[in-house]
Order: sequence, then structure tokens, then C-alpha cells
Amino acid sequence: MKVAIVGASGAVGQEFLKILEERHFPVDELVLFGSPRSAGRKYNWCGRELEVKLLQHNDDFKDVDIAFTSAGAGTSREFAETITKHGAVMIDNSSAFRMEADVPLVVPECNPEDALVRPRGIIANPNCTTILMVVVLKPIEALSHITRIHVASYQSASGAGAQAMAELRQQYKDLVEGRPVKAEKFAYQLAYNIIPQIDVFTDNGYTKEEMKMFNEARKILHSDVRCSAMCVRISSLRSHSEAVWIETERPLGVAEVQAALAAAPGVTLQDDPATQTYPMPLYTGGKDAVYVGRIRKDLASENGLTLWLSGDQIKKGAALNAVQIAEYLIACGNVK
Repeated sequence: MKVAIVGASGAVGQEFLKILEERHFPVDELVLFGSPRSAGRKYNWCGRELEVKLLQHNDDFKDVDIAFTSAGAGTSREFAETITKHGAVMIDNSSAFRMEADVPLVVPECNPEDALVRPRGIIANPNCTTILMVVVLKPIEALSHITRIHVASYQSASGAGAQAMAELRQQYKDLVEGRPVKAEKFAYQLAYNIIPQIDVFTDNGYTKEEMKMFNEARKILHSDVRCSAMCVRISSLRSHSEAVWIETERPLGVAEVQAALAAAPGVTLQDDPATQTYPMPLYTGGKDAVYVGRIRKDLASENGLTLWLSGDQIKKGAALNAVQIAEYLIACGNVK
């Protein structure tokens, strides 16, 4: 098995390296690719020193079986044909292909079989907030069809990349030491603040991030569900959290939903108000699962429930989901 990582020097690219090692992914050869700025950097992985190669339009992917790409939508669009032309499966972490009809959009806990049909050799990894939400909603959907979702996200600095995480750390340091605060990765100072905008606004007043949750949830769940989202950047470092309100076709009991979530793959139930047990981003960072709690009846809707979830944006929200897709393909014998 020959595997490539495109965008190896970024936050998600670095997470790919960790996860492939942690999960003992069956790699015989691993090759790293990056931009002119990253080419030549060296990383230690599994006792080997790997050097980042310059991503070019050539035959470097000729013998690659699986390519994990996380270098932005523009790079994914430009190099998709180069990466896939010799048969490599491209598992893309950008927004480039998510809503294209001939590209499956996959969360292994929800719709793994979609990954088996990929006319262009590309599988799209969903947006991080969508991944975390649908992992939790899938077992509830199995109990009763979800007709409506309202969600408010509380998204960490990591969602904007490694430089954004560094900027948040620096902002806190500058504030403590009495220096002026610089904001370059975000429109405003994030330290001690929340910013109710992620990505650019669209004509309907929602941001692209919010519209991703609407469109991607429907494609992954094969559902007509309608999702209204408010996506907010907060000053946590790594994990995203979400407050979710859902309405189902039949009323569901709290105990029924808790039991379904406790048994669901990729989900950890932390829900005991008596002991103040619920998920928090401080503790979900670095973990594989999506954590869920605060499950209760919605006081504003007879068929409604509300819950709280938290999960590692870089891990399950990005790199881990992609690796799990690859593991599924290997288990099915569906790699070239």
C-alpha cells in the first residue's frame, strides 16, 4: 500500500501522520507533498525521515493507492486529475467537490457504502461541523426521521488552521504581557471574544459554513431534513462544540435516545446532570469519538429534542474521518 499526503505541513496534514501511526494503517510507503513553501521540510514518521516533495503536474502519483489531500479547495481542483489519473483514490478534505453529484460525501458511521461508487476517483470529506453533528444524529434518525435541525456551533481556532491556533495563543500572551494584540487570521481579536461569523456571507444572510451544514447533512443522511445553523468562532483551541435542536416524525423519549447514542459507533455518551457530567472542548481534544450530553425534551416542540456535543475538529472533524474512509475501502477490497 502506497499512500500520499498532500498538504503534509498543515495542521490536518500533520494529524494524518499521527493517525496513520496510531492506527497502524497498512502503509508500505508514505510520500508527502506540499507547496513550494513546504517542499524540502522533513518529518519523522514511524522511525523514518520523510521529505516533503513539491506538488507538481507529473506522474508522482502513478503508484499511489490512496491520496489524502488537505491543501485547500483551489489546490484540490487544480490537481485532482493529476492525482487520480493512474487510479489513486483521492480522499479530499477541502470543500472543492462535496456537493458534486458524482463525488460521494462520506462519514463512515453514516454512509460508508457511498464511498464504493466514485466515478471520478474522488471521495469528499465533509465539513468538520457537519461530521460531528451527523455522527450523533444518525442513530437518532434510525429511531425516527429527523425533519428539522437547528444548530449553534461553537468552533475552535483550529478550524482556521495551524496559524490561527498560533495567533490565538499569541493574543493571550500579548494581553497578559501588555502588548497590542494583532488579528490577522480572524477579522477580530479572538482572545476573550466570540465572532459570529465563519466564512463569507451569502445572499440569504447565512455564511458559507452555515450553508455547508444545510446541504451536506442532506447528502450524507440521504434526507430531506432542513438545517438552520448559526456558526460561531470561540476562543477554544482545538475542539468544536454544538448545541443542537431537532424535531422528529414521532416523539422520542430521552432514555430511548440515550440508549441509542450509547450503542452508536463513534459516539461517547456523557450525560449525567446530577454529577455535572457533559462534554467540554477542553477534554474532547485529541479524542476519536464525538461526545454527547445534555439530552432533553425541547420545551418548544412536542416532537423536539435538544442536545450538546463536542469533538476534536482536526481529528474526527478532518483527518480521522478520512482515514476511516480509507480503512473501509481496504476492508472491502475496494482500492486499486
